[in-house]
Amino acid sequence: MSAKPLSGLRVVEMAHMVMGPTCGMILADLGADVVKVEPPEGDNTRRLTGPGIGFATVFNRNKRSLAIDLKDDRGREAVLRLIDRADVFSENFRPGALDRLGFGWEALSARNPRLIYVSHKGFQNGPYAHRVALDEVVQMMGGLAWMTGPPGQPLRAGSSVNDIMGGMFGAIGVLAALEERHRTGRGSHVVASLYENTVLLMAQHMAQHAITGRPLQPMSVRNPTWGVYDIIDTADGERVFVGVVTDTQWDAFCAAFGYADLAADSRLATNNGRVAERGWLIPELQRRLGALDAATLGAHFEAIGLPFAPIRRPEQLFDDPHLNASGGLLPVTLPDGRVAKLPALPLALDGARPGLDRQPPRIGEHGCDVLAEAGLSTAEIDSLIAAGVVRLPEPTPA
Repeated sequence: MSAKPLSGLRVVEMAHMVMGPTCGMILADLGADVVKVEPPEGDNTRRLTGPGIGFATVFNRNKRSLAIDLKDDRGREAVLRLIDRADVFSENFRPGALDRLGFGWEALSARNPRLIYVSHKGFQNGPYAHRVALDEVVQMMGGLAWMTGPPGQPLRAGSSVNDIMGGMFGAIGVLAALEERHRTGRGSHVVASLYENTVLLMAQHMAQHAITGRPLQPMSVRNPTWGVYDIIDTADGERVFVGVVTDTQWDAFCAAFGYADLAADSRLATNNGRVAERGWLIPELQRRLGALDAATLGAHFEAIGLPFAPIRRPEQLFDDPHLNASGGLLPVTLPDGRVAKLPALPLALDGARPGLDRQPPRIGEHGCDVLAEAGLSTAEIDSLIAAGVVRLPEPTPA
């Protein structure tokens, strides 16, 4: 791959937290020049702690930073000049907030008719559009938390799944709008939304209810489609998920492990039969398979081509041999200067994984270059810096 597919695409991003920055990260990883516009003190996401401490590091790679005061008329005008030359504007502010600053869809498309404007919102247009949404909010109201937790105990998924998925749909929308612009010459307004993400994730469960008419049970309550689809406690104290999901796989499983008695049991000849017999079958398989250590159990399943997975914690992924060999981890510089291997996009183009061209930027790291590219003179840029409208980064310690 001689050049990344989105090389030459210019994106201005006014986004924070996860959803909007994910969209920008995807576009940047694919070659777009993404300029993160943030306030002089930096995006609030940079100061989060707890599970959010890594947001800015993960989702701002391959971007440039312009730290500028949009409350100042001079700052607003400088960014408008930047957007005049952009292909894409990405934002995740509350409805109406950017209109008041002069950065709404109508105002920007009037200045730059070719601009693709992507908004990352909580909800599409409708009765909920005014509400404030968070990933946890839409997981609760969209059924995901109910399907994840034990009965009566809704539980959010263990990742910002809707924020990340929302950013993905924003990026997909941008690509579709670019293709449309090739035909029409005009940009368009793309809206991706958290709540509707969750509803799409619930599509299989909604369809199940529509077909069967029966109340749904959380996935934590075992009402499985497959006869063997379980976690085994191994002899060395580890846990391994194993799956035997077809009749052909069942025959191969029994042959590989020497379970002739199970293979001959007519009750277990079909998947539906094995589902019906799970009450005694799974404890029996736990007794037999649990006598093996995790490595041996995994090796057996891998040899016969059956699905299995060791149960891992996220911190164990840094040393995953597959991720390290396949280009799945990128060497990203952390705020304190240390380097950590963090996930790349889960795709390859002509055999190449999109890599790391720029480390996550320091606050205002690229301000002078970005403003010059927007057509501001050196004198204009110096004036903005002197007035405190534009912030440059702190010098890197020697």
